[in-house]
Amino acid sequence: MADDLPSHDDLQLVRHTLEALPGVAEAEVLLIADGPRAAVSALVSDGRPLPEPSLAASPPVRMGNGETQVVPGCLAAMERAALLAIAHTLHTTGSFGDSADALGAAPRHRWIVRRWLAALASENLPAPPSRQELARAMRDLDAARQELGYPAEMGRFFQTALRSLPRLVRDEITLQSLLFAGGGMTTARGNYRDNLISRHLNRAAAEAVAARAPARVLEIGGGVGATTDAVLAAVGEVDYLFTDVSAFFLDAASERFPRLRYALLDVNAPMALDEQPFDVVLAANVLHNARHAGRALAAIRELLAPGGTLVLIESCVEHHLVSASMHFLMSPRADALLPGFADVRQGQDRVFLGRTEWIRQLAAAGYRDVRVEPAPDDPLAAAGQHVFTAVRGDRHPDPAQLLSKAAEALPPHLVPREIHTVDALITDRSLRP
Repeated sequence: MADDLPSHDDLQLVRHTLEALPGVAEAEVLLIADGPRAAVSALVSDGRPLPEPSLAASPPVRMGNGETQVVPGCLAAMERAALLAIAHTLHTTGSFGDSADALGAAPRHRWIVRRWLAALASENLPAPPSRQELARAMRDLDAARQELGYPAEMGRFFQTALRSLPRLVRDEITLQSLLFAGGGMTTARGNYRDNLISRHLNRAAAEAVAARAPARVLEIGGGVGATTDAVLAAVGEVDYLFTDVSAFFLDAASERFPRLRYALLDVNAPMALDEQPFDVVLAANVLHNARHAGRALAAIRELLAPGGTLVLIESCVEHHLVSASMHFLMSPRADALLPGFADVRQGQDRVFLGRTEWIRQLAAAGYRDVRVEPAPDDPLAAAGQHVFTAVRGDRHPDPAQLLSKAAEALPPHLVPREIHTVDALITDRSLRP
């Protein structure tokens, strides 16, 4: 951690100060990005136990139709190809069972190598695959890709990524250069929109947004606009604010969706907007990027109008194919100010929260009436992706007074940039300041 960042003792001082304020029983303190610097952020609760998740009663509904029956088998074929490609990479570089040093892994990607070694150990693959076995698995992957409706560009992306693992892990090439080859978005849209799995998930998210009959919608992390397409088709003309952390995506979206409004927004920085509250906040495949999921959910709750709805699409399973491709997007930059997660994922080589973890996080952050699709026995559930819908709870006090009192008691550089009031904290007390 950089020398100019608040120390562990500094953050501990902030926590103790907050916990001494009236109405605060527990506080969790972390650092967030604030422009080129870091700032203190805090979550506080009145100490009540984590509430039982409020799951909305609804009859089980199959998200797809007969076409989704192929999902489990196709994903199994794709997973096997990824696992064999990982095994081939580690064995041919002499790094199987060894540290990331043997592979020459860039420091920021070493967590991925640890994931690979753990995956091979769990799958009991001590021997390298033969060339014939690997070639057959690659053919099976492409056949599965076609059956799931991924475009040819996505097939080339999968094949190139799996054959380029040594170069990717050494930072000789970037995954962005493969995913956005030539500056285009066709491959990325194939991953997030143009396939059977994403089509059903985006449709379910769009139906959840439309069910609220919103007048104002905020989309966080809109990216390539894959879910935006489905939502706009479902809701028609609404006041729609499309946000992303990247001006590249905002520029591209403004050409496709000229009627929307646009703004930069980072889930790992202060998320206050100079806007009226929104009826719906949509976040598709973005909140796993949050350094602290609970903080992000609490900040989003404050953007919602009373009774407003949050709609999430999130991956909840660490697939081998993702570890051999998209996870390279999750490695911290070499010059990252605040690398690593600060929530329940801290110190673990994983990116995604599980289905049950998201339900608990939503309950702790002050949401109710949580709905989750697909059902566990739905064939589409094999994809490990879920649509979460939750309603904003209403009992949270305005933290403005807490901020004022904290400013009186703390040195200026340790005054929290933001304080969020939540129902409960989900944290490992042995790790927090």
